[in-house]
Order: sequence, then structure tokens, then C-alpha cells
Amino acid sequence: MRLAEIIELRPVPAAGLLATLTRRCPLSCAHCSTSSGPRGEDTPADALRRFVGGFTPGDRPQVLMLTGGEPLLRPRLVDGLAGLAARAGTRTAVLSGMFFAADGRIPARIMRALRHIDHFSASIDVFHEREVPRAAVFRAVHHIMEKGIDASFHVVGLSPDDPYLADVTAAIRTEFRDRAAVLVNHVRPAGRAAHWAAARPPGGAGQRPAPCAMAAWPTVAFDGTVTACCNQRVVDARPAPPHLRLGHIAVDGWADIRRRCQESPVLRTLRTAGAGSCADCRALARRPGALGAARAAGSSPAAGAMDVLGARLQRDAGAETLLRRYGTGRYAPLVLLGGRDGEEAPA
Repeated sequence: MRLAEIIELRPVPAAGLLATLTRRCPLSCAHCSTSSGPRGEDTPADALRRFVGGFTPGDRPQVLMLTGGEPLLRPRLVDGLAGLAARAGTRTAVLSGMFFAADGRIPARIMRALRHIDHFSASIDVFHEREVPRAAVFRAVHHIMEKGIDASFHVVGLSPDDPYLADVTAAIRTEFRDRAAVLVNHVRPAGRAAHWAAARPPGGAGQRPAPCAMAAWPTVAFDGTVTACCNQRVVDARPAPPHLRLGHIAVDGWADIRRRCQESPVLRTLRTAGAGSCADCRALARRPGALGAARAAGSSPAAGAMDVLGARLQRDAGAETLLRRYGTGRYAPLVLLGGRDGEEAPA
């Protein structure tokens, strides 16, 4: 499964599920959006297995994205969840900080965890490279690709014009001959970067509200709470904003979460009209009038059809178009890399 396929599904309500497996990570990157570290909460394994085990061939997400923290600190859980998802026809992707690859080799327990994985993404940036050398990450990703698993890189720079981004993306393209896609972003003021990155103006400031594709995939937080948004301030907030809370994996099944995600009038309004900014969206819970207006707009007879049409148009526009909005725009074409022979390599 190529990275572009995953990104194209991102605006489609309930087409994917993002699942946090842990807030632990052996790395200590200064920009970590989840503030993960050696100590942190693990998402309840039994509840995760029950929830994913509830997928059926007729009612399932198309993609299960496993993340953290560092999800491969729980290799047996990764293996088990991916196996359960595969039985229902759901494909699984995993995002890793590559803590295990310091010498370029992959421990047997990690390779076993990847046997049901359809896509592997390696996170690399200037912070990761201080702890896991670039050459070692490249060797490990080569091993993974040799097993027939499609792989990509998630790259983060300090700013959109950070010279590091040009350097590392060129190195990836050369090393993998355009067979590995690259998703490029830059540091945002979240997690451990909240203070030192806060002075940079947020992307999209001053722009008119636009449809929000990030309100489409349910996200399982570290405590099992399911939110309709992957914004870290939403995922970490307790209580979660009521209009963005979909349920909890200990008591709700996928069918319930999927239905709430697809049919919530407020979420329909956010996906088709937007709210101005992420802060404006979170603040809806404190603005009864605005929340009521969003609920009324999303409850109209045409709202469901508009939601479906909007998702289809965004999906048809492709992964590159979506990343020009949500990633670092100048590098958006690199998401189209991939395939066994690099046949769709952008210039």
C-alpha cells in the first residue's frame, strides 16, 4: 500500500482509524508533538484488540494507522492488531521513530511485528538523527522493503525553508531511487515544541474558513478515548471537547464510532465549511450560539450529500493537493514517489 493511497483517503469520513498504542518512546526529540518519553501511558491492549477485532468485512475502516509515542515498543500488539485488521480486509500502516535501527539491523521481534503490515513509515529529522544515524535508518528501511513492504519517510524541518529538508529529501531520493515516498512537514507549536516554536505564525492565519479534512478519521487516544480530530490538543484534552468526542474503545464498537463520525451534524459542518482555525474549532464548546449554528447547518437534508461530495472531490484531487494544505507545500509532490520501480517520480 503506497503512502499516496493513504493520504488520498484522509478526507473520507471513517475511511481510516488512527490508533495511539503508547505515549512511551526511547528517543527524546525536542520537537515531539506528543511529548513522549521513556515514561508514559500505554493504551489498554485488551480494549484495542476487542475494538479492532470488531471490524467486519462489511463494516471496517480501509486503513488502520498505528502510531504513538513509539508503537514498536509494543511489537506483539502491533502484530496482533494488524492480523485482526487483515482478517476483516483492513490494511495496516505503522509510523516509527526507528529507535531499534541504530546499527542498521532490525531485531527479530520487530520483523515479526511487521509481517501483517501493508505500509511502513520511518520518521526522520534533525532531532532523530542525533540519536539514530541516517545511514542506519536507510539500511533498516532497505531490509523492510526487501520483505515486500511498501515504505515511506515522514520528514520534519524547523521551518518550510529549512535547508535540512532539501538535504534529507535529496538523500532519500538518491538512496531509494524514488521507490520511497516522502511526506514533509515542519515543526508546529505542539508538545515539547509548544514554547520554542510558538513565535512562528501558524499556517493559514488570516485565511477564510476551509473544509477540514482532519475531522474525518477517528483517533484513539492513549486512554482509549476516541476523538474526531488528530490535533494533539484535542487528543490530549480531558475532557475532550464534546463535539469532537466520538466515544471510548472500552464501551463502543467500530460501528458506533463510524456512525457518529459520519453522521454528526457538527462534524459535517466542519468537514464542508470549516471553523476558521483549529483554535476556533476547539472553542465551539464554549460558544453555544456558534455550536448550535454548526449543528443546524449539518442537520439540513443536503448536509449529508454535501459531506459525501466534498470528501469525493478532495480524494479525487489527490494526495499532493491535500499536502499542499496540511504539509510543507513545496515538497508535496514527493508523496507521489513509490512503487517498485519509481515509475511515478516527480521532477
